Amino acid sequence: MSAAATHPLHGPNRFKLGLFSTNADGGLTLTRVPERWPATWDGIAATAKMADRAGLEFILPIARWKGFGGELNSRELSYETLTFAAALAGITERIGLFSTVHVPMVHPVFAAKALATIDQASGGRAGLNIVCGWNPEEFELFGLKAGDDRYAQGLEWFEVMERLYTSTEPFDFKGQFYDLKAVSGKPKPLQSPRPITLNAAFSPPGRAFAAKAADFLFTTFSSIEAGKDTLDDMKARSAATGRKVGVFTTCHVVCRPSQSEAEEYYEHYAVEMADHASVDKYTAAKSANSNSHDPETYRLHRKRFAGGAGTYPLVGTPQHIADEMIRMSEIGFAGTTVSFVNFLDELPYFLEHVLPLLEQAGLRKA
Repeated sequence: MSAAATHPLHGPNRFKLGLFSTNADGGLTLTRVPERWPATWDGIAATAKMADRAGLEFILPIARWKGFGGELNSRELSYETLTFAAALAGITERIGLFSTVHVPMVHPVFAAKALATIDQASGGRAGLNIVCGWNPEEFELFGLKAGDDRYAQGLEWFEVMERLYTSTEPFDFKGQFYDLKAVSGKPKPLQSPRPITLNAAFSPPGRAFAAKAADFLFTTFSSIEAGKDTLDDMKARSAATGRKVGVFTTCHVVCRPSQSEAEEYYEHYAVEMADHASVDKYTAAKSANSNSHDPETYRLHRKRFAGGAGTYPLVGTPQHIADEMIRMSEIGFAGTTVSFVNFLDELPYFLEHVLPLLEQAGLRKA
């Protein structure tokens, strides 16, 4: 069974959609509003089933080991992502289930077996989001130090996993970061040669890594038009490695019947009720260590970090949001993730009113 035949990210819709960060309290927000996402398991399960029935392509969890301080210490409550995907495999039927794995914290032999288990249990719907790490506090929690060579380690990590899946005999591996003897493991994943891979990156080193190890790059932009530069850059980088890497972006959504209602709620939760101490800590750590955003985004868009971790805001009526997604597709994005202040409360309106507009535009099938 091949990835092209099984995984929803290779499905027929021109513009793919996924849910991002349902596994963590607050989702992507840093807000104090009482309706913020509590990340209860019952709520997560109900949201996953809803997205599955609606034909969304995937669920992408965030990998967090520490919160971001402030009043609510958002993201401290978060479910580990390999077990998260395995649990969702048993209650969904079609949707892709990603695990976000920090390379320095999880050994590649363990990760390979866990991911193959999820792929078998889900019928070929597993996916891997490879994260090479950026948060020094999380490295310290594991007794590790963040180094400048994290992408080099990521390539070794990926090579071990890929060889484990494709080798018919045990193999030795000796590199800068791993010295392994007689590596082998079963079961193999249903997807061949391996489950589909993502990498979230904005910086040139991150894009270079994605060109070698990812099927899709997830990236941010300050404006949709600015995203064209990333698309052109990744096309050239992937061509140089003899591969084709698709590009997704990521957005936070406030969808309401009127533009003014959406903008007023965005201002309420992301400015008036922002967890400002947490936003300060998060943006300082991100700008210093991750290179995950355009510098202009840090300078101009504090509201976006409270509203959705610096992702692009889709704020307005269903038609406005659909039009924005159409623009993303027209310049070459394969799709986007979406997040909400409260997934369970807000996803139904999005599915009912935005998806039909995308179908009418020819980006998705009914």
